[in-house]
Amino acid sequence: MEAFWISLGVIFVAELGDKSQLMAMTFATRFKPLPVLAGITLATAVVHLLSVGLGGLIGDALPTTAIAVVAGVAFLGFALWTLRGDELSEEESRKADRATRSALIAVTVAFFLSELGDKTMLATITLATQHGWFGTWIGSTVGMVAADALAIVVGRMLGRHLPEKVIRYGAAAAFAVFGVLLLAEALL
Repeated sequence: MEAFWISLGVIFVAELGDKSQLMAMTFATRFKPLPVLAGITLATAVVHLLSVGLGGLIGDALPTTAIAVVAGVAFLGFALWTLRGDELSEEESRKADRATRSALIAVTVAFFLSELGDKTMLATITLATQHGWFGTWIGSTVGMVAADALAIVVGRMLGRHLPEKVIRYGAAAAFAVFGVLLLAEALL
């Protein structure tokens, strides 16, 4: 239990103001909250499971540069995709209202890529070297999901008060900024 509570607290605080929390807010302006939260949870659980495994095996010897470059390029792609926008037929629109799979996949992939080599991943690896892997995994996952859930609530409130065009341009800009920051971190 000690590993759980320490990890939850450390990761929750580390996630506040992090790019992933801003991504959660951005996704929440475009998609329903449940698939966004599910995607974040899935990606976080997998990344943090890898993190505790790495923490137990190799510590801080991660090839974070290559991972950050791939994530940066992916985010620039997300920005272009968001700017381009999508046109739906009436049938596709009805399906989109019912289906959450594409939102779940987009959020899961985006969060998975953004968390690889991120400070919360590195913090989880460090915590796993000092505490039990299971408590660290569950605590770090719950801490991150809780912080991002706060961002989803804020994103949903903003989304109700902003025109769709502003949301689209804002989301594209946010993804572009995340991509550039990831590339800058990796290459500088």
